[in-house]
Amino acid sequence: MRCLSCDCGLTDFEATRKSATTGEFLDLCNRCFASVSDQIKAIERADLAHEEDLIDENDSHCGLDVDNDF
Repeated sequence: MRCLSCDCGLTDFEATRKSATTGEFLDLCNRCFASVSDQIKAIERADLAHEEDLIDENDSHCGLDVDNDF
């Protein structure tokens, strides 16, 4: 499963995140979901979260430069 926004591979935790409103899977990695998390209520499986699911703002994201200005 890949992120719909950046095409990065999803962890089990990310892949099971659902919209609290529709019940549909969101298919967004943690970094991409963080940019919309104040607008979308989600149901998350905390039991599937691992250390790799923590966002490090100084770390590159799937080899992409996420600070591009488009």
